[in-house]
Amino acid sequence: QVQLVESGGGLVQAGGSLRLSCAASGRTASSYPMGWFRQAPGKEREFVAFISWNGGYTAYADSVKGRFTISRDNAKKLVYLQMNSLKPEDTAVYSCAAGGNSAGVARSYSYWGRGTQVTVSS
Repeated sequence: QVQLVESGGGLVQAGGSLRLSCAASGRTASSYPMGWFRQAPGKEREFVAFISWNGGYTAYADSVKGRFTISRDNAKKLVYLQMNSLKPEDTAVYSCAAGGNSAGVARSYSYWGRGTQVTVSS
């Protein structure tokens, strides 16, 4: 079993930055590929970013490419999402997920956190 807890969300002005963290617990937590997804009110959950278990491969949604960076520290069992140049359309609940075998496909992930709210004001 893997438990995931997100933190770092909040309210920021457009153009600002936030760094989200995802703390994983469980003996094998550091061996899982990890992803970030987001869901805005009234919209479907969408893929944001993916990182392989060793950090050697990353992937991003086109909407965040060049602005967001995913990284991980396996020794600390942490996954990060650095978000720069934030836009109002980035407002959503951001959730991390573990175990995905298809980066952008939510149903391929085995474990999910509860999410952290990110609100970007214009």
